[in-house]
Amino acid sequence: MADLLKQYDVLGAFWMTIVLTVFSAVGSLVIGTVVAVMRVSPVAVLRTMGAGYVNIVRNTPLTLIIVFCNIGLFVNLGLRLADKSSSTFLVDNNIRLAVLGLSVYHAAFVCEALRSGINTVPAGQAEAARSIGLSFGQNIRHVVMPQAFRGAVTPLGNTMIALTKNTTVASAIGVAEASGLMKEMIEFSPDQLVLVFLVFALGFVLLTLPMGLLFTTMSRRLAVKR
Repeated sequence: MADLLKQYDVLGAFWMTIVLTVFSAVGSLVIGTVVAVMRVSPVAVLRTMGAGYVNIVRNTPLTLIIVFCNIGLFVNLGLRLADKSSSTFLVDNNIRLAVLGLSVYHAAFVCEALRSGINTVPAGQAEAARSIGLSFGQNIRHVVMPQAFRGAVTPLGNTMIALTKNTTVASAIGVAEASGLMKEMIEFSPDQLVLVFLVFALGFVLLTLPMGLLFTTMSRRLAVKR
């Protein structure tokens, strides 16, 4: 194992996995929250748009979305998310396109997790908020969403764990994360196939297990007692 770690930058590959996970998690939480608000909005057009986003995106393969971000947005439409004059332009651009694709895809699942949290808030609280003159936006921001996030900790945790594992799809557009390095190691060191699998399996367990324990603890501490 020591020879493998010396020959290949395994830690660097897992660091890229962590970077993709963190930035995509932030992006998916922002987009997913906006879509969740749209889905419970009193405006029918917004509800339809939110439902359409969730149904289309979550039924589209993630690989297709990631490849579309590269070929469709960058190659055909010329979307650049990095400085073109930079010597690392292609690498940086592909990483940011991968983050965009992962964020857009997982936002659909974040939206549904939050919507399940919104459903745990008693309707009487929203009616009481309206009765004292709060607008829909104030009601969502001050009454509903704080409780929805607390009620949705467990499904949000499951989504974040899935996101961590789904970062492996970023290798489809050349992002050097863990699965991309694993393919390279298998290609050039086929005699150590089992060891390579064990190294990467252990790496992903070390990434996702603490995350699962953290969300389990948070769900117990933040659970709303009714």
